[in-house]
Amino acid sequence: MKKLIVTGCNGQLGKAINQVYEGSDEFVCVNTDVAELDITNLEAVEAFVEKEQPYAIINCAAHTNVNACETQEDLAYRINAIGPRNLSIAATKVGAKIVHVSTDYVFAGDAKSPYKEFDAVGPQGMYGATKLAGENFVKQFADKFFIVRTAWLYGDGNNFVKTMLKLAKTNDTVKVVGDQVGSPTSALELARAIKALIPTDNYGLFHGTCEGVCSWADFAEEIFRQAGLPTKVMHITTEEYPTPAKRPAYSVLENYMFKLTTDVRFAEWKDALTEYMESGICYKE
Repeated sequence: MKKLIVTGCNGQLGKAINQVYEGSDEFVCVNTDVAELDITNLEAVEAFVEKEQPYAIINCAAHTNVNACETQEDLAYRINAIGPRNLSIAATKVGAKIVHVSTDYVFAGDAKSPYKEFDAVGPQGMYGATKLAGENFVKQFADKFFIVRTAWLYGDGNNFVKTMLKLAKTNDTVKVVGDQVGSPTSALELARAIKALIPTDNYGLFHGTCEGVCSWADFAEEIFRQAGLPTKVMHITTEEYPTPAKRPAYSVLENYMFKLTTDVRFAEWKDALTEYMESGICYKE
């Protein structure tokens, strides 16, 4: 069995990665989170990777609290930049591939059409800046890498879908930002795409999101519609919901490299949401 080291295994994508490899007779997941492996410690990473001799490393670990990154700059750089660097160095030493998951926040968020992998980056906050630094380290130190940028991710864990369903229990109407647009993306859809990449030599930078575009408010309305809830959504502006970190107004990514070089096609966001809600994961406490 070929080993896949999964960092951040307890996160939404880490759980989805395990789900898509469940029952595989070719690959087995070696799961790690902070308790098992500190990816910010190069010596620890090198020792672990040397011992496991993985076929690939799938890095799902990240400091994803966008607001906290603004005040925890050093920690964000350690996890989002130094961590991927360490994993890349270790992967190269044992000849392993690495999948590194990145974000739409590497862009300025002011585009008028979907961002392709070839478009200029311009992060507006510390989260995006540290994630971009991580991408650059992977390119610098990994011989065989797949960098996959995603956005608006939800899966088994705390996410927008669960938050909306929780709010609907006690509110007839919820206020949701209506002037930020993106593509809600199922962690399971992303995991399937990563699974398709791993056995190949189709290395490089990819965008991986579900198809279609909506605002957060539109997303909330669709969640309530599919859940059969009467909750109304009041569309508000970004200015009416201030946050410490600047949110991109436009987060739409074009899965251009997947379409150019693979047969992988992501589901439409509403269809992926239906699969997710019918699985019942969003109702777990």
